[in-house]
Amino acid sequence: MNRNRIEGSWEQVKGSLQETWGKLTGNDLDVIEGDRKQLAGKIQERYGIAQDEVEAQIKKWNDSAYDRVK
Repeated sequence: MNRNRIEGSWEQVKGSLQETWGKLTGNDLDVIEGDRKQLAGKIQERYGIAQDEVEAQIKKWNDSAYDRVK
């Protein structure tokens, strides 16, 4: 998956994101619309964790999503 934009069907990706980060609302995901920077910001806002930890979590999620698509 592209580092700056989450590829694929956004509707399908939204479900996976909500499974991983349950505090993200449907409105949050509508605002994010696949933008990785906005995703990181919303995760930081909802969970109160540092940016480097958020980036590590997104990378882990992205890698696991990529593995499922292979």
